[in-house]
Amino acid sequence: MPHDLATTNGQTAMMYAGETPWHGLGTKLNEPATAAEAIDAAGLNYHVDLRPIETDEGILVPQRKAVIRTDLNQVLGVVGNSYQPVQNHQCFGFLDSVVQDGQLRYHTAGALGKGEKVWMLAKLDGEIRIKDSEDVTDKFLLLSNSHDGSSALRVFFTPIRVVCANTLGMAERRSRRQGVSIIHKGDLDAKVGEAQAILGFAKRFYDDLGDRMNGLARHYPTRRQLETYFFMLYPDSEGTQSRRTENIRSELFRLFEYGRGQDIPETKLTTWAAFNAVTEFVDYHRSTRGRTEQERASRRLESAWFGSGNHLKSEAWKLALEMAT
Repeated sequence: MPHDLATTNGQTAMMYAGETPWHGLGTKLNEPATAAEAIDAAGLNYHVDLRPIETDEGILVPQRKAVIRTDLNQVLGVVGNSYQPVQNHQCFGFLDSVVQDGQLRYHTAGALGKGEKVWMLAKLDGEIRIKDSEDVTDKFLLLSNSHDGSSALRVFFTPIRVVCANTLGMAERRSRRQGVSIIHKGDLDAKVGEAQAILGFAKRFYDDLGDRMNGLARHYPTRRQLETYFFMLYPDSEGTQSRRTENIRSELFRLFEYGRGQDIPETKLTTWAAFNAVTEFVDYHRSTRGRTEQERASRRLESAWFGSGNHLKSEAWKLALEMAT
C-alpha cells in the first residue's frame, strides 16, 4: 500500500535542492546540501529505538521487539531480536564514506509513512550525453532504508534525465550487481568497507549505461515495433480489449512524439525516445489514488522509485534494449 510523505512537527519530511522536482514536494534549498543540512531540512533528525513487546497481561513476547520513533513515540514496525536499527544520520554517514573527499552533495532526501522508510539522493561527478546532443543524464546514488524490518539498507544507481528531470530507474532486474544491500544485523560501521566498492560498481554501471543509451538513440523503431513495445508494457487483460489500456497506449504514443525533451533532433523518434515516453508517463502522468494532489504526488514518487512504477521502467528498459538489437 503506498504511503504519503511523513511529517515532523508539521513539516513535510523531504528536502530538494534548486529547481522544483517533478513531484513538487518538500522544503526547497537553494543548492545541494551537505549531510547535516539535508537531515535538518528533510526532517530526518529523529532516532529509532528497540523496545520489548508485552501482552496486556504483562507477558513478554519472545523473539520480537518494536521499533519506536522516539520523538513521536510511534511504533514503526515489529522485528526479530537480531535486528539492528540504522539511524538516519548513519545512512548519510554511510554515503559520505563512499566519496571520502567530503564533496558529496544531496539533491533530495525524505521519509515516507510515519518515517519507517527513508531515502537520500546524492549526485556523482560526470554526466552521460546522448549522441553529443543536449540530452544529458546525470549520475546519482540513491540510498533507501527502512525502520520497520521490511527491507535492507540499499544503495543503487538512479540516472536522471536533465531535460525533463525524470528518473530513469534502470534496475534491469540485476540490482545485486548494480548496488549494495546491507541487512540490519551487526555494526554498520564495520560494513563501511562495503561502501568503498560502490563507486567501482557505479563507474562500471554508468560506463555500460552510456553505451546502451546511445545504442537506443541510434535505433529508429517502426510503427509496428512501437505498437508491440507499448502493448507488451500495457497488454489487454485476458485477451479482451480494454479502453483504459488503449488510452494509456495512445498516451505513450503521444509522449513518444511530443513529450518532454522529445524535440531534440538527435534523439527524436528513436527507441531512446520510446523508453523516455514510458519514464515520463510513470513520473508525471500515471494515475495514482489520493485525496489531495500532494497525496497523489507523494504516492507517485514512492511508486516511481521503489514500487510498481520502478518495475514498469525496468521492464521498459529491458524491452527497449531487445527492440534495438
